[in-house]
Amino acid sequence: MGSHEKLLERFLRLPKDFSWEELSRLLSKYGYVQNNKGKTSGSRVVFEKEDSAISLDLHKPHPKNILKPYQMKDVWEFLQRIEVIKKETDTI
Repeated sequence: MGSHEKLLERFLRLPKDFSWEELSRLLSKYGYVQNNKGKTSGSRVVFEKEDSAISLDLHKPHPKNILKPYQMKDVWEFLQRIEVIKKETDTI
């Protein structure tokens, strides 16, 4: 099992310490890049892919770099929309 598969498997266990860097690495494997929404976006970030209309908007967590439970749910639903996770595995 490669590092990407291990990272996805870790996410699917819904750990309480999943970091922003791990999320960025995970989504980059599917072609999604992190962009600020504009000069006044603050901590708001969008993960988008050039050939996809599906994107993920999140606030960067602070002061710690660990995703909050509602963000994990948003990422879970996003991974379902881009068909990385099948709908029947829905556990959140």
